Amino acid sequence: MTTLRIGIVAGEASGDILGADLIRALRRRHPDVEFEGVGGPLMLAEGMHSLCDMDRLSVMGLVEPLKRLPELLRIRRHLKSHFVQWQPHLVIGIDSPDFTLNIEAYLRARGITTMHYVSPSVWAWRRGRIKTIAKAVDHMLTLFPFEAEFYRDHGVPVTCVGHPLADQIELHDQGASCRQLLDVQPGHPVVALLPGSRSSEVGQLIGPFLDTAEWLRRKLPTIEFLIPAVNKERQAQILQQVADRSVDLPVRVLLGQSREVMAAADAVLMASGTSSLEALLLQRPMIVAYRFGKWSFALLSRLVKTPYFSLPNLLAGRALVPELLQEEVCAEVMGPLVLEQLSNENHREALLEDFREIHRQLSRNASEAAADVVLGLALGEGQGDKYSHGGK
Repeated sequence: MTTLRIGIVAGEASGDILGADLIRALRRRHPDVEFEGVGGPLMLAEGMHSLCDMDRLSVMGLVEPLKRLPELLRIRRHLKSHFVQWQPHLVIGIDSPDFTLNIEAYLRARGITTMHYVSPSVWAWRRGRIKTIAKAVDHMLTLFPFEAEFYRDHGVPVTCVGHPLADQIELHDQGASCRQLLDVQPGHPVVALLPGSRSSEVGQLIGPFLDTAEWLRRKLPTIEFLIPAVNKERQAQILQQVADRSVDLPVRVLLGQSREVMAAADAVLMASGTSSLEALLLQRPMIVAYRFGKWSFALLSRLVKTPYFSLPNLLAGRALVPELLQEEVCAEVMGPLVLEQLSNENHREALLEDFREIHRQLSRNASEAAADVVLGLALGEGQGDKYSHGGK
């Protein structure tokens, strides 16, 4: 059996999860394989050799990457040099496109096969990046079908492997067990509030979300609210906002447990992000909201080329769930929408059937599907239609 050399570069925790699952799937098919590059603790536990600490690549925002630019450029030069010397059969960049696509383009120009796993949001904004991607990668692996369609339209070999969350979350409703786990009162309507994971997001959204909770409490006196906090800092931030209210609200702020909170709820009011996909897979009606700073919104509104911003609507290609931005994020708008989700049973059933259909489409055993394409490309079998046009 040929010893395969696979390079992988992941820059953040979500990439570490995908990378570890992919390594396991590849070893099941081809035990004689070596992995080098950049990975986190999960990838290292699977036997990968990491050339630097993945945390050094995990930078966000506008200022922090600039402050760390010399170090990031030094790491990137080192990875390029190493892979050219090591001559892997394939190098895979997992997400983190601003860092990994440059490496992929450099290596591909030197005859090394490259792949990118998790599409940048090129279909939504900065569409001109498709030319850069086409030069950088031999194959793109996407999580969503609509992304694969975009790459096919632009002549980039692509496979939609589905989303790992759709493989992890079961198709049946988990609400009853999660309500029992969280000790929710039987018969009481429950709304989950998810104002985001970053301090800035919570700062923008928690006030209007709690205003909406007050509005709903006046309409439904027995209603309860659950708020999951991603860490102790966000929990303290949210608890302070709840304590500052002049109205006593039936709100519980839980550390973690966001999936259980959403599953236990009858409806979810949430910040836009991957959590909206999780709510869809858990079959929960939702309202998706977001607030940007004034100048950020002015810039993004000019750049974004898609009519929707929430994943449920992007996946459906139509307005399945309400999306609210900027001044729309207020109790007078959100309250009636949440109330509609709670009370309109016919709408709810139709919505949940749409959610289940999307769940079925996304559940493709993502890591196993990705491993099939990786092996085909690494062994020189991935240039045909099976790999270039898979995932339809």
